[in-house]
Amino acid sequence: MSEQLKFIVEQLNREPFKKNFNLITFDSLEPMQLLQTLNDVLAEIDPKQAIDIREEMPEQTAKRMFTLLGMLKYKPPGGMSEVSSFRQGLVAGSKPVVHPILHWLLQRIPELKKRAYLARFLVKLEVPAEFLQDDIIAETYHQYEELVEGFKNIHKECEQLKSSGFSTAEIRRDIVAMEEEKDQLIKRVERLRKRVEAVSNHQRMLELARQLRVEKEREESLAHQKQEQKNQLFQAEQRLQRSQIQLKDLQQAAADEKPESLMKRLEEDIKFNSYMVSEKLPKELENMRKVVQYLQKVASEPAMGQAELRELEDKIREINTEINHLIEKKMMRNDPMDDKLSLFRQQAAIIVHKKETKVEELQEAREELAAVERELNMKSSQARERGGAELIRGDEFKRYVAKMRGKSSTYKKKRQEIAELKAEYGVLQRTEEILRERHTAGHQQLQSLEAQRGISGYSDTQEELERVSAIKSELDEMKGRTLDDMSEMVKKLNSVIAQKKTALSPLIKDLRALRQEHAELAPEFEQKKAQYDTCAAGLESNRSKLEQEVRTLREETAQEESRYHHINCMREITESQMQRAAEQSKINQSMDLQVRRTALREKYIANTAEQESLGKVLRQQVKQVRENQEPNMRQMKMWKDLETLLECKKQCYLKAQSQAPIGHVIQDVGKDMLVL
Repeated sequence: MSEQLKFIVEQLNREPFKKNFNLITFDSLEPMQLLQTLNDVLAEIDPKQAIDIREEMPEQTAKRMFTLLGMLKYKPPGGMSEVSSFRQGLVAGSKPVVHPILHWLLQRIPELKKRAYLARFLVKLEVPAEFLQDDIIAETYHQYEELVEGFKNIHKECEQLKSSGFSTAEIRRDIVAMEEEKDQLIKRVERLRKRVEAVSNHQRMLELARQLRVEKEREESLAHQKQEQKNQLFQAEQRLQRSQIQLKDLQQAAADEKPESLMKRLEEDIKFNSYMVSEKLPKELENMRKVVQYLQKVASEPAMGQAELRELEDKIREINTEINHLIEKKMMRNDPMDDKLSLFRQQAAIIVHKKETKVEELQEAREELAAVERELNMKSSQARERGGAELIRGDEFKRYVAKMRGKSSTYKKKRQEIAELKAEYGVLQRTEEILRERHTAGHQQLQSLEAQRGISGYSDTQEELERVSAIKSELDEMKGRTLDDMSEMVKKLNSVIAQKKTALSPLIKDLRALRQEHAELAPEFEQKKAQYDTCAAGLESNRSKLEQEVRTLREETAQEESRYHHINCMREITESQMQRAAEQSKINQSMDLQVRRTALREKYIANTAEQESLGKVLRQQVKQVRENQEPNMRQMKMWKDLETLLECKKQCYLKAQSQAPIGHVIQDVGKDMLVL
């Protein structure tokens, strides 16, 4: 308790209170003075509390302090069971009640200042439900709630900016730099304007430049819209392709499967969905609702400080220890009937847990299957776009596997044949080499014979002529094939053009009929549109008049309602004052002394007597001061004269010491000195 008082006195003696208390004076404060000190601390937290409690009724003071302490989340030491005694002690200014409040407030003044500031805007007004039935009041209350939410967001942004480390000096430098750039731009614009004014037809050129800029901006916006529409068209085509692929897959699945397997799969899906709807999803939904309610409750409360978090953690630890003790007590009892039931409960819990686990695994497997199917569809669409073949599944895949097995056996046979052919190729290659060597030898022998007979190069010329004739025959054949292909292509194009003409001829006839119908309906449409515009303008004017009348009537209704509520409030205040006066008169007329002591008159009489006794003591002190003033003044004058005399002696002594010749003996009172 002494440490608590020391802390309170130390904090009250600092800024901004400066009470100049010590332990004795603080402990000897009267209840009214102690309550005034508490009110000063509350006024430091919330400036609205800066009130002299002597000018306020005790009930109003107690109510105001109760409201502020509740808003600051102060919890009495005794808990909720001691609320009534706490209220009585606070009204009476009891030290055991006020001292803990001061200690708690002075420990966390910055945090409580912030909480009180936020509470001014976040504590919502309680409006009765019957008043909210009115549209204007409901709309106003809805706007009020929106403003509260806006204040929350703005306050969060402000706190983030404060904690983000932005420097005001940097911001000021940026502002100065931006202002300088602005001045430079203004000067540059002025110079350009003067330069342009010297040119003829500058207004026309400026107008054309402005139109060019507007058109460029319009062109950019149109290009952006075109790109967006292209993206939307591409996305729509992708969705269409995916839908077509899904439809094709479903059709193939329905064609391949039997009715029994379809019915079995549908029954499994129905069982799974019924379990999800009746058991699993309601539990998850209830848990999510509880979490949402808890989060809304936490979000609606003001921010908690470190001290409150520590208190909550201590409570959690205490509750956990109590739970552990209860579990140990339950285990100590060991009732055999409970043991049997617990065995069944454990088995049921295990079965339920397994069931939930399997359902979650099934759900995850289904989600994974759906993701794989989506990926498969996407890959198949990409492969189809790139010109690849479509995927196969089901019985077609089985046939494909059987076909691949047949091809595999054929491949093995062919590979064996290729090995045999490779061996034979090796033999033939060797034979070719031998024949080439023989040909080379025969050719050399032929050249030697041609040289002997005088006809060198005859064989080479013959081979060249044969090669040229073969090339010429190949070129003639290719020209014939090319002409045949071109004639066939022309025939195909003529047939396609004829088909398109026959297909478009009925559409062209329909288009001509529709153009004629459009030309007939266009004047009627313009006439109806003009009638509609005139009717809409008349209805709009009537609606604006009616809205103005309704607005006027609502304002009058709001004024009358506010006047009605004001009169009711004044009546209730007057009735409460009359009731209070009647109660005070009954208390004054009562014969019971205990009851009369609670009357305001008795309290004021006691306070008056206390102030009179204090005034007597102060008057005695003033009398003593006046009686002792003249002797004290004379004594103070004598001390000043003595001080002047001693100072004069000191100066004379120092002067004589500085002017004495060398070797001169200075005689002083009680001693001799030789100056060398």
